Amino acid sequence: MKVIASSLRKGNVVELDGKLYAVLKAENFHPGKGTPTTSVDMRRISDGVKVAERWRTTEMVEKATVDEREYDFLYSDGEGFHFMEPATYEQITVTPDVVGEDDVFLTDGMKVYLRTFEGACIALELPMRVTVEISETEPVVKGQTASSSYKPALTTSGVRVMVPPHIGPGTRIVINTEDRSYQERARD
Repeated sequence: MKVIASSLRKGNVVELDGKLYAVLKAENFHPGKGTPTTSVDMRRISDGVKVAERWRTTEMVEKATVDEREYDFLYSDGEGFHFMEPATYEQITVTPDVVGEDDVFLTDGMKVYLRTFEGACIALELPMRVTVEISETEPVVKGQTASSSYKPALTTSGVRVMVPPHIGPGTRIVINTEDRSYQERARD
């Protein structure tokens, strides 16, 4: 299936020169002058080699057809990360290089989308927003205004995030998993 390059997102699978690549990062550049381009960092599925590619945003790219299903996260151990499909109770083990830096967001029972090709997991898609608890923050400096200043904080899972001054340790917040930014205070 052909799609335009600017529609590629993290987790998509692209076919290039007869090989499959999992998209790790995709950015669109719109310079003031010249042609807009899409820069894509990918990992070759067969051997794990990372590749960077650049296309014009309107160029057509072959998107591979892969199986995408919702799975529940169970646990992680020395073998990797274990997920279960809720309908069939079938379990799948995902290697740490597929999960990458997203491992800090995985919690028991979390629902994620796994893309598999010929029985092997090639990409993982987390929910857009995740609720986490703050474990430590820097104290508020007197005179800071709430509108413009953010302070660094650390979550219980180990994610570093910038939060507004009123957020303190023990507070549950919602963060965006794509850019790891603070969204709002959790409503629970």
